[in-house]
Amino acid sequence: MCRWLAYSGGPIPLSDLVFDPEHSLVDQSLASRSSIQTTNGDGFGVGWYDDQDEPGLYKHIRPAWNDTNLKDLCRHTRSRMFLAHVRAATATAIQRSNCHPFRYGKWLFVHNGLIRGFEKIRRDLAMAIDPALYPEICGTTDSELMFLAALHFGMANDVYEGIARMTGLVEALGRKNGTDHPLQMTLGITDGDNIYAVRYSSERNSRTLYYSESVAALRSLIPDEYRDRLDKYSDDACTVVSEPFHSLPNAWIPVPEASFITVSSGRVTVKEFESIVA
Repeated sequence: MCRWLAYSGGPIPLSDLVFDPEHSLVDQSLASRSSIQTTNGDGFGVGWYDDQDEPGLYKHIRPAWNDTNLKDLCRHTRSRMFLAHVRAATATAIQRSNCHPFRYGKWLFVHNGLIRGFEKIRRDLAMAIDPALYPEICGTTDSELMFLAALHFGMANDVYEGIARMTGLVEALGRKNGTDHPLQMTLGITDGDNIYAVRYSSERNSRTLYYSESVAALRSLIPDEYRDRLDKYSDDACTVVSEPFHSLPNAWIPVPEASFITVSSGRVTVKEFESIVA
């Protein structure tokens, strides 16, 4: 599968999470500890927000650990909100347009998982997307079509409903074509103000997902020798991750199965997620 992270809070260099922790995203690209596939070397991408109208984006097909430009960009780019992703391809080409994050306007989207039997439903899923969004298809992945389908179903106005209706369509198409458990996903989505994340699979056995305990709480929970690690983070800082970056005690909260989470100004809300069938 893949590994990803989403951060919101006070501006920090991207390298503080992408490169620097003991089990950073780049380290996970080499040696994931809680993924079916240990190595995630089929490309990478980072998307970040600054003072421009749309987020910045840098993607490449080479492994994240082997891109000196990525390391330099992450050291010199500070952002209050960013997404990063390392890819393990599932039956689609290793090309730049297939690397995450995917961008549309102010939105960024990353996916860990797959649509099983994607080749059987690809045409129907693509044709379900609004004609105005269809020209946005640049690659060949299931993830990109999921993103555009969610936008088609109104994600820009209601993230939960857009994702739930996309999920319902994928599951209905998959089952119609003989796939019992069509969808496996953890999703990371941002609009520049909030982070949204979903942990869901048709078989109710989803890939791992965690969010960080509040910085204020951690200052009272962790041993004194670890507290200097928190100095760089604002009180409203929050990170959502495929797997933890470090072994700080009490730092990571597992996202329950079939859950939708929202991170807004450091406040995390979790609610049950269900697909919506049209």
